Amino acid sequence: MTDRNDDRAFGALAFQDVTEKIGRGAVLCLPLGATEQHGPHLPLNTDAIIAEHVVREIVARYGAEFDLWRLPLLPVGLSREHGWAAGTLTLNVRTFAALLRDMAASLVRACAARNLAVVNGHGGNRGILEALIYELQDEFGLNLCVVHPLALSGMEQECAFPDIHGGLIETSLMLLFAPHLVRADRIPAAGGDRQAIGALILDRGVSWPWSSGDPALAERGVTGEAQRASAEIGRRVIERLLENVRPVLQQLRARETR
Repeated sequence: MTDRNDDRAFGALAFQDVTEKIGRGAVLCLPLGATEQHGPHLPLNTDAIIAEHVVREIVARYGAEFDLWRLPLLPVGLSREHGWAAGTLTLNVRTFAALLRDMAASLVRACAARNLAVVNGHGGNRGILEALIYELQDEFGLNLCVVHPLALSGMEQECAFPDIHGGLIETSLMLLFAPHLVRADRIPAAGGDRQAIGALILDRGVSWPWSSGDPALAERGVTGEAQRASAEIGRRVIERLLENVRPVLQQLRARETR
């Protein structure tokens, strides 16, 4: 695993350091998480923990090469599909979009950097992010992209059972990053019906509102084979992600001159 430190943490800088160290070509990396149920075995802040650690890993590996800087985490997103469970926090779409727009406006006032990589740790944020990046580009002159780490790793395609939420990959990453927060004795068996999961969640031909509380889709809020999780699988996910994200960073920097 790469070394973690605060050398490239935006929040660790004094104000005069921002002017000296962060130029127009710097890439700001913004972790987006969520606070929501992740089954009986994972904490509510699973997506936030994963997003923040992923950004730490990316910045530690490629910070010097691409002039990356780690922004503070935004820990709450769009989580209505998990609203049935105690502890789930969610913003509405208008508030979430306004939050990101205000963040973008603040960043362009705060520093010279105009490159932004949003690292999204929660699938429920994806739809609005894919629409919003056009507005952030046009309104604030940002050169930006959204990275979806689990999808970019390609590991989801290797799962024998659909790995949607709180399953093999997320549990493996939590065993790697925060093993003390994983309640191994509470991990449920894989549940949900493959056909229903395919039709209501995975089918890109039709979009449905769905709930992780639906027993046709999940077992105690989990869709995926969490019982097979291990820290070693988590390491494989991160190494695959780090390999695949480098061309993304190259492309982001190349777009500056277009």
